[in-house]
Amino acid sequence: MKLPFLSPEKLVIGLDIGSHAIKVCELKKTEATYSVVNLGSIILPEGAVYDGTLHDPEVVGTAISNLLANLKINHKKVAISISGYSVIIKKIHLAVMAEQQLEEYINAEAEQYIPFDIDDVYLDFQDLKTNTTGTDKTEVMLVAAKKEIIDEYLNMLKELGLQPVVVDVDGFALQNIYESTHPQNENVVLVDIGASKMNINIISNGISVAAKDIVLGSGQLTEQIADAFDISAEEAEALKIGLAPAQEKKEQMARIFTATCSQWLVEIKKAIDLYHSNIANQRIAKLVLSGGGSKVAGLAQFLEKETAIQVEIFNPFADMITSKQIDREYLKNIGPEMAIAAGLAIRTSVI
Repeated sequence: MKLPFLSPEKLVIGLDIGSHAIKVCELKKTEATYSVVNLGSIILPEGAVYDGTLHDPEVVGTAISNLLANLKINHKKVAISISGYSVIIKKIHLAVMAEQQLEEYINAEAEQYIPFDIDDVYLDFQDLKTNTTGTDKTEVMLVAAKKEIIDEYLNMLKELGLQPVVVDVDGFALQNIYESTHPQNENVVLVDIGASKMNINIISNGISVAAKDIVLGSGQLTEQIADAFDISAEEAEALKIGLAPAQEKKEQMARIFTATCSQWLVEIKKAIDLYHSNIANQRIAKLVLSGGGSKVAGLAQFLEKETAIQVEIFNPFADMITSKQIDREYLKNIGPEMAIAAGLAIRTSVI
């Protein structure tokens, strides 16, 4: 989503502000692909950001400043993305009309489609151009985001001396980076699992046909492991992603894993079932996992078995150019959790 004063021209810094960590990505466009210039992350104190809302702007701002300083990033123009209850994404069916006419219609009639006061939101839309010969209807993706929430982010960034030039939605940032590195004729389920939320975006023939945020994330799995074995969050995290051996904890770990990941599975299957009910004759080629939660040991295999769909762990940097200073094994490891930041980093801005 772009705010009214934004205009595209040059790559910006991708800044993914999550509930658990802040991720930064800087890319450079090359003739055939992108090159990785810089990237990194910093952990946030619990509660500083929750469900897409800034609860402690000062703490978050300090973390951003420290991260950019550590990475020696001086570029001021940044792109951020949002998710959570403050964002409404809705697909509506409208008569085919010219772009100017469509914009006027959306501005005049959007309130009937969203549960917020129209004066309290930023609006954006995209004509998906799904009309075919003989039909005069098209699908339009409508996005509304609460001004209060967006402005909190913008004000915080401006106080840091940064220039926020793009505000996107998590699911669309993920779609952008996936499509920039994969064929666009595949039907795929993009699932990004963060610490406190899961984003599902189903892409069919290059068009988002189902996008939703779920307030479930890998943080709940960490908490349950920590509580079950009376260990620290760091120790629980190591068990969760398989860095520490489960040993005598193996059976109880399996029960915790199944109970929690089954909740994720239910939401993914709901989205897939909705897709098939609307587009029955186009099978899904694969399910693409990203986010820190994609590293949960055994999750990809579990989802592949339960959905009967091929599962891929998404590394957005797999085919990008890197300098000798950046280790490719490190990029492979950090890639899934940097996917949204990378999707923001391929956006452009006025020089």
